Amino acid sequence: MRVAVVHDWLTVYGGAERVLEQILACYADADLFALVDFLPADSRGFLQGKTAITSVIQGLPFASSKYRSYLPLMPLAIEQFDLSAYDLVISSSHAVAKGVLTGPDQLHIAYVHTPMRYAWDLQHQYLRESDLDTGLKGWLAKWLLHKIRLWDARTANGVDCFIANSEFIKRRIWKVYRRDAEVIHPPVAVDQFSLREDKEDFFLAASRLVPYKRMALIAAAFSAMPQRQLVIIGDGPELARVRAAAGPNVSVLGYQPDAILRDHLQRARAFVFAAEEDFGILPLEAQACGTPVIALGKGGVAETVRGLDAERPTGVFFAEPSAQAIEAAVLCFEQNHARITALACHENALRFAPARFRDELRARVADEMDGFRHASRIAMSRQR
Repeated sequence: MRVAVVHDWLTVYGGAERVLEQILACYADADLFALVDFLPADSRGFLQGKTAITSVIQGLPFASSKYRSYLPLMPLAIEQFDLSAYDLVISSSHAVAKGVLTGPDQLHIAYVHTPMRYAWDLQHQYLRESDLDTGLKGWLAKWLLHKIRLWDARTANGVDCFIANSEFIKRRIWKVYRRDAEVIHPPVAVDQFSLREDKEDFFLAASRLVPYKRMALIAAAFSAMPQRQLVIIGDGPELARVRAAAGPNVSVLGYQPDAILRDHLQRARAFVFAAEEDFGILPLEAQACGTPVIALGKGGVAETVRGLDAERPTGVFFAEPSAQAIEAAVLCFEQNHARITALACHENALRFAPARFRDELRARVADEMDGFRHASRIAMSRQR
């Protein structure tokens, strides 16, 4: 059986690439395709020696830094990959990878991190944050996203089986494509985060500093609680805004190496998270360290953190993204911290280990392949 794995683009080793790493571990002989591959040499280990077959976008001007600007070309570019020689195609998609062309004798399984958020339900938010919600450029952007939505909905017909990374994304897939999906949660390298039960007296927030992460909101909430210490780790376009919202009790460290982030995750009293993520790996990495989570109770984190209504809770949820809600959640955490043990957090994170992901993916693919071959035999017998 010849296998092709298709990924949107290869530029960093992030959450989607950790999923890709485990897909390649399951299918070591697979060929890899991506729109562009600009991974630095010291970040390529997860590809296990593979070199991606890339699209025409790879050679376009400034593609290494401005590849996202070529979004209008991506649907056409992804369709130019000739996958006709493969029996199984697995796409790892948060943008256009699921739109590859396959034939009736090929099984296409799409692992969807999310349908394109900026084209569907979060279009208005993304346009506002990019200053593209008004004017001629705004109308052009809206027209482009309208065309991409039409293409994205049509190409769902070429997928034989959808796999979602969370129940949250499963609902989004149904809303957008009207297709059911199996849920296989992404892998988390829990073995890289050791349990630490003695915590220090500070809270931690960490992520890329972009608007939807709401890091400035977290900084403002803790600035209103001067008796509590908060450390913020991360870099991005919101850095100046986060620093402006930070009071004397809030330390903004900017970008830090993985070892420093891991050390803070282990020592923090709790990890604070205000984004509505598709899944959210950092809250699980915190729990792997035995660190409770205080989070907005929406998106994938609602599936990976056990709230106070659970028998062995691992965190506290707040219902809305406001400074007041975060303050109330911190107070609730402090009142209930004895119920949230480091061991419960660590054991909850173990449910998302890479071996579990590989086992579930192989089983799902095997079931789909058996059903696909059975249907093909029936179709051939009817033709005779």
